[in-house]
Amino acid sequence: MAKQSRRNFLKTAAAVGATATGMSVLSPKKAEAAPENILSVDRMGVLVDTTVCIGCRRCEWACKQAHDLPAGNIESYNDEATFDKKRRPDDTALTVVNKYPTENKPHVPTYLKVQCMHCDKPACVSACIVGAFSKKENGSVVWDGSKCIGCRYCMVACPFQIPAFEFEKALEPKIMKCDFCFERTKEGKLPACVDICPVETLTYGKRSDLIQLAEERLKLYPDRYKNKIFGETEVGGTSWLYLASNDFQKMDFPKLGAAPAPGVSESIQHGIFAYFIPPVAFYALLGGIMYITKNKDKSEEE
Repeated sequence: MAKQSRRNFLKTAAAVGATATGMSVLSPKKAEAAPENILSVDRMGVLVDTTVCIGCRRCEWACKQAHDLPAGNIESYNDEATFDKKRRPDDTALTVVNKYPTENKPHVPTYLKVQCMHCDKPACVSACIVGAFSKKENGSVVWDGSKCIGCRYCMVACPFQIPAFEFEKALEPKIMKCDFCFERTKEGKLPACVDICPVETLTYGKRSDLIQLAEERLKLYPDRYKNKIFGETEVGGTSWLYLASNDFQKMDFPKLGAAPAPGVSESIQHGIFAYFIPPVAFYALLGGIMYITKNKDKSEEE
């Protein structure tokens, strides 16, 4: 397939697409991908208590260390000027900490750690046409670069706008996001951010236990928290859960309902394909074009 010209491939794919309606179609990558998508009752999560966070940003440094990203000197993370601008996770930082004023306490800041939420029913898994994203049994949502064709549907589908693309890399760019320290937790270690937190802002454990813990804190300290656990029900639930003194929308959390995000992305796809070519043929064509382009560029560079 690598030697086949794009023109010949398009001719072949068009012919197959004209007759394929529900039958399997040959393509460089499987058109009907079957990603691992497990929703275990024992899945893990993290409870983030924003009323405890001191904004040290040690979690940012530890995350970069754990994922082989340029981290710099840990002392440089004490620079308060970083909080002058709101930041989002990107291909160079899989988690970031932002600063907000605290409601009714203007002189006491609230710090908020942002990363992939590891949804229980991930939109990225649903949107990916080649199965490059998977929901693992321990709760992690991870990306497989060997399957990815660079379509970036995941970036559009994510309700939290988390996946980031390495636009600066001409060869083998990656989709970058927090992977819940999947390799570390497989070895029985804590996620790097949880492990380094000096004030126990982050609590790692079974998601069901974390919800119970959050409910107990809300009951014991009603004046300290808004009566809400963000992530308990949003888009079907997430592995990362938050408590805060502030209204969550005032800290740039998206306003989301309980309906899983994949339902939205799938309904859009179904609407498109109702008046278009069959999905299997379209996926085969799109995957093939991207696969050939990707390997042609790689061969030319080599």
